[in-house]
Amino acid sequence: QVQLVESGGGWVQPGGSLRLSCAASQSIFSIQLMSWYRQAPGKQRELVVTIPRWGSRIYADSVKGRFAANRDNAKNTIYLQMNSLKPEDTAVYYCNANITDQGSYWGQGTQVTVSS
Repeated sequence: QVQLVESGGGWVQPGGSLRLSCAASQSIFSIQLMSWYRQAPGKQRELVVTIPRWGSRIYADSVKGRFAANRDNAKNTIYLQMNSLKPEDTAVYYCNANITDQGSYWGQGTQVTVSS
């Protein structure tokens, strides 16, 4: 069972940047799909980006061109670089690992607040 720990959240002014990290308790090399999700107050959790083991990242339209995700298999960590942040990006950001034949695992989330 993999454990995921997110970090890097905080408060930032509109137009600013943050970099989130998600560290896994085991190797992520063989994990087919890892993702970032977010949940704003009063809203459903939504997919931000999928990070497959192979292939291209798939971003939500709302973050395309502003967010960039990558995975570092050597460090068992995935990242989310968030630029040009907007107030509507305010949410709790969650890391997810989808492991074949095991299921879906979530981190505890990290709060991102964008306001002036």
